Amino acid sequence: MAFNHRIGGLVFAFGVGLLVAFLSHQWITNPAPRLERQQQEAAVAAAREQLQGAVGAGEVEVVDPLAPDRKVGKVYVYRAGDGWEVSGFYRRDENDRWHPFLMSLDAANGMTYLKVRDPALAAAAGDNDRLEVLP
Repeated sequence: MAFNHRIGGLVFAFGVGLLVAFLSHQWITNPAPRLERQQQEAAVAAAREQLQGAVGAGEVEVVDPLAPDRKVGKVYVYRAGDGWEVSGFYRRDENDRWHPFLMSLDAANGMTYLKVRDPALAAAAGDNDRLEVLP
């Protein structure tokens, strides 16, 4: 009787081990998460470039999902329809305070909308319907 219990335990352990090995292999070899990450990184890189142009400053320090700084605030990149939405913070120099932003990108990673909290861009928002400046 004890011998059958020991064999049953070994068979069970072997079966669980095979199941874990199979599921681990499936998870490791699945290309979908890596592809999603590459698309997220491309969207954030495009958002950085377009933020530079929209802000109109020389060099802007950016905190975004590729360069997070938890002391500044939380940052996100997520799918929104066919495109992406990227949030983060920027400042023009060390004397400037951090300005939050939310950028919407289309499927080709082109900016469709930018929402910022930066009074210095208030005049530019009047000419640009893709830019919203919050008070």
